[in-house]
Amino acid sequence: MTERQTAALNGGSPLLDLIEESRKECEQTQKELKEIQVLIQQSSAEVDKLVQRSSQITTKVHQMETNIDTYPRQDIKETYSAAKEAQTRLFMMRGQLEQLQSKQQNLEKYAEYLRKFLEVSEQIAYTGPSAEGGASVGEQTIVRIIEAQENERLHLSRQMHDGPAQSLTNLILQAEICERLFDVDPARARIELGNLKNAVNTTFQKTREFIFDLRPMMLDDLGLIPTLKRYVQDFEEKSGLSTNLTIMGRERRLPPHTEVTIFRVVQGLFKNISQHANATHVQVNVNLEGGDIGVSVEDDGSGFDVVDAMASVRQRKTLGIAAMQEQVGMLGGQINFESSLGRGTKVRLEIPAVG
Repeated sequence: MTERQTAALNGGSPLLDLIEESRKECEQTQKELKEIQVLIQQSSAEVDKLVQRSSQITTKVHQMETNIDTYPRQDIKETYSAAKEAQTRLFMMRGQLEQLQSKQQNLEKYAEYLRKFLEVSEQIAYTGPSAEGGASVGEQTIVRIIEAQENERLHLSRQMHDGPAQSLTNLILQAEICERLFDVDPARARIELGNLKNAVNTTFQKTREFIFDLRPMMLDDLGLIPTLKRYVQDFEEKSGLSTNLTIMGRERRLPPHTEVTIFRVVQGLFKNISQHANATHVQVNVNLEGGDIGVSVEDDGSGFDVVDAMASVRQRKTLGIAAMQEQVGMLGGQINFESSLGRGTKVRLEIPAVG
């Protein structure tokens, strides 16, 4: 390591803190990959055993069918039952193996993204500070862009794995079970087919929700206010929380980047409320009067210590709040958090109408 690199490391800049956190995340990811590899090996071995077991039972079934009249009825029933059980266990284990392999692929991609991020950010950090004694605006922007991209990719990867990918794997498994059952137990197969139809419908609805969370098409087509109305209504139906949206001023379109930023902040706040706040009511106010756009989101939940939360933000431990601050700040706006333990939380943001 050069003298300049050593000096940079001793500087304790936010970039170097981020690099250190990324190194730890990279180590944790490699650890998870090793654990998954062990599980994949174990699952593969189990699949091989089940394939052999299923093959043996299938051979026995064929032999029995050739001389069906010579076998007692109970033996026939037990053999078919064993064949069905072996096939079901094999399908389930194959599904589990596919899920592990999918998770392994996602983690490998994430590890590669981390490696590239560390490579670029270390080049920036170890080049040395700018003439003013700190990182340049350009360097800070690069770091923010890379960090935002990697966080979003990780978020999407986990959402895809836990949502559509998981559901589709289950659908394939159910379809294979139905196919096998039609030859063995048609009545049971019809029941499973009905379950499969319900599962397809549920998966379709979840996929639509996933697409809406990624990028609501109506945000581009109709604008912020109609999208917020739809989102608040859906949130109330799914969470069971009493939710109210109040619009002050004439509804109008805002610059696209302003609409996206406001929607993402509100979306993030709602997710925090549903996961952590233990609230019963949420009030959202949007003020379109005047030169700035004002938005407030207030809940009656458990609240939190703002001082501790802001300290975590400065230490890059609370990326959700940090991301909101950066998104709003890039548009020349401000976001303020008012909260205390047991007294709920109120978040206010103001963004210039033209940015």
